[in-house]
Amino acid sequence: MRFVDLVSLILYNLGRRKGRVLLTAIGVVIGTAAVVVLVSLVVGLQKNATESLWGINDLTSIEVYPGYSQVSVEVKGGGGGGMGGDSGMKYLTPTAISEISAIPGVKQTIIQDYLQTGMELHYGKLTSWGNVTGINLEDLADMGLEAERGTTELAKGTAVIGSWVPRNFYDPQQRPNDAAPEPPDLLDQNLRAILIKYTQDGQEVRRTVNIRVVGILKETRGNADGNIYMNLDEVTAYSEWGRGKRIDRNKEGYSMLIVRAEDPEVVLDVADQINTLGYMANTPQSYLEGINSFFQVLQIIFGGVGAIALLVAAIGIANTMTMSILERTREIGLMKAVGATNKDVLSIFLGEAAGIGFVGGLGGVILGWGASAVLNVVALSYFASQAASGGGNLPSAAASTPFWLPVFALVFATVVGLLSGLYPALRAATLVPVNALKYE
Repeated sequence: MRFVDLVSLILYNLGRRKGRVLLTAIGVVIGTAAVVVLVSLVVGLQKNATESLWGINDLTSIEVYPGYSQVSVEVKGGGGGGMGGDSGMKYLTPTAISEISAIPGVKQTIIQDYLQTGMELHYGKLTSWGNVTGINLEDLADMGLEAERGTTELAKGTAVIGSWVPRNFYDPQQRPNDAAPEPPDLLDQNLRAILIKYTQDGQEVRRTVNIRVVGILKETRGNADGNIYMNLDEVTAYSEWGRGKRIDRNKEGYSMLIVRAEDPEVVLDVADQINTLGYMANTPQSYLEGINSFFQVLQIIFGGVGAIALLVAAIGIANTMTMSILERTREIGLMKAVGATNKDVLSIFLGEAAGIGFVGGLGGVILGWGASAVLNVVALSYFASQAASGGGNLPSAAASTPFWLPVFALVFATVVGLLSGLYPALRAATLVPVNALKYE
């Protein structure tokens, strides 16, 4: 039998029993729609979870901190190895930085160090505190940061600030009932920074320096939003003033390194090698992988719940096809008498079962996609009202339907229909023509 004739006969047979086919297909519609909606909901939750993570803006970056070596190594001489003053402690010394930079896959190592003394910031009558970070770059663009206004280039006496820094300024003379002051526009303005330290007898000592803001960074939803970036040597000099002594980097090292890998594919391998050396390496990709693994399991569970409805629908398809065979026994016998083979009969009934699955799957995909869209509208309206009253970020979607899901759901429903009709089709194909023709 030609394929075109086979398809034409299948469509004709399904059209003869529209009501029965429609009722059977409704079960498949419900099961398929359940799979689409539930999996779309999990994908939407996964998308919102990853988007709301802080600092997930560069999957090639690795944050490295001092760590503990499992084997204590004694440092001899003044060369400044990877070990510091505490037994077993591994500091981020210049030698350690060279060791990390030599790891295959490392593209760049960026030194960060924090101001180790107190600081007050003053602009006009407004006051704030200073979360000052020294960095060994002339341009913050080299670490993937972008300026919303101004520049990302650092020079002596200048600073590039995060997008949230202006919000931290307040009026110390403000009365309880007064409105909070608007965040100041600090671009190209001079801030008066007061460095504070205490002597051994508890006396406070202050030093005033001027810092010119040359750039404001775009919001990253990460640590950079609250940082004031300055030249590393300048911050080191301020810290040495606060401590009253020089900082020996060969012994104390630096607070933190940002290691950038050549490719996101090698990030986890590079992080493992850094951890093996005894340092603490954290990468956003490891958090993402953990979250994605959790939501993949959740997708399987939710998809399985929806598949239960498809299993019930499969029983309905099997029952419909079995009844169809009983009603068409003489027809099957006549088909075989005029030359139809077992394969032809098997193909016809399997095609009808798969056709019911396909029709139900198509309806389920459309219904599931529509339900996801309605869920998005309702949920986002609710979240918008909550964000307006209580603040917070608005999620991008409550449910998200990936492109592969409708295709998978449609194919899965068709396969379920095909398998459901397998036993009735085999039964029809193996009927003896003489007995079938005599069947009443």
